[in-house]
Amino acid sequence: MSYIETPPDHRFPWYVRLFLANQRRRYGRELEPARLWGRSPKVFAGLSVLYGAIDRKSSPIEPALRTLITVLVSQINWCVFCVDINSATGLKRGLTEAHLAALREFEVSPLFDARIKAALAYAAAVTKNEMDANLMVRLKKYFNDDAIIELTALIAFQNLSSKFNSALDVASQGFCNTPAAVKYQG
Repeated sequence: MSYIETPPDHRFPWYVRLFLANQRRRYGRELEPARLWGRSPKVFAGLSVLYGAIDRKSSPIEPALRTLITVLVSQINWCVFCVDINSATGLKRGLTEAHLAALREFEVSPLFDARIKAALAYAAAVTKNEMDANLMVRLKKYFNDDAIIELTALIAFQNLSSKFNSALDVASQGFCNTPAAVKYQG
């Protein structure tokens, strides 16, 4: 149970209702964060547009890597909802339970190549506010400036989302029951 509940009879604007209807079709239910964000409709609309721009098919960051980043950032920020839904998305995008479980020790995992490790190290550093010039040099071996901007936008968005959900104690909705998604200990 989150700290703030949206009453079942809350009247959302038409565009939020449309978005929630799409979630019911896609997930079989409305997502609690969408119901919470929807209580501030203009912010919700802007957030939805931003997420759509970041998670687009033409992004220079492939879907599986985007998902690894979102799960890692969510783990660091203790967002159980985000770990849950993003882990489920990752499995649909070709990741395995082993990939998700290895995130805690990504730097030494043989499941990730040097490019992915650089992106994950960057995500962790940005999230923890521990950036340094050496990490940027490492990242630039694998990503051009435009891709780094995309990575940074994704990391910033996921920090926003996971901190929002964590602060309001939004619970997991049971989309992914892998040990990595359920038992993350940070």
